[in-house]
Amino acid sequence: MQLELLYGIIISLVNVVIQSIASVLLVRAMLALGKRVRIRHPMRGLLLGMALTGAILTFAHLLEVGVWALSYISVDGVTNDKDAYYLAFVNFTTLGYGDLLPAPRWRLLGPVTAANGMLLFGWSTALIFAVLTRLSEALGVHHVSVRHRSTPHAGGHHAQDPQDTAHAGTEHHSSAPHPAGHRAADRHPPEKL
Repeated sequence: MQLELLYGIIISLVNVVIQSIASVLLVRAMLALGKRVRIRHPMRGLLLGMALTGAILTFAHLLEVGVWALSYISVDGVTNDKDAYYLAFVNFTTLGYGDLLPAPRWRLLGPVTAANGMLLFGWSTALIFAVLTRLSEALGVHHVSVRHRSTPHAGGHHAQDPQDTAHAGTEHHSSAPHPAGHRAADRHPPEKL
């Protein structure tokens, strides 16, 4: 059991290195893309960025599954070498069909493979969110405009908030009480996209 865990941890760390390399390549590619398409075609740049992000991370995960497949083969952890990639893929994605199992001596590799896959898919999800958010901001696609805000007063009339006019175009959230008894941030929640 200790040998299985140690072996699984080593393979997991190899995959963490692969994911790290893919992450760095992706960030560099997005920075270069953001500089090249910022002015002319921001939506095309965002579309290209999304496609490139998906492609790089998909390729990284397929490579990581291949590392697990080779690890199963190298210790005779699978009865038929042709099934190694399939077994690794089913475990890595936590699909868990159960139609193939590692050899009894190496059964613990299945859950270790699944734990590694969950970690790396979570990493990819966070990376997709971060890269696409920053890319859309760099391209100006994610621009949120400051709107003229007004507050309702007695009689149904809308009067402009003095704090909003004093700080138009800036983010200002004062902790000082507002004349009406509420802070400006309480009356105007952040806009959702």
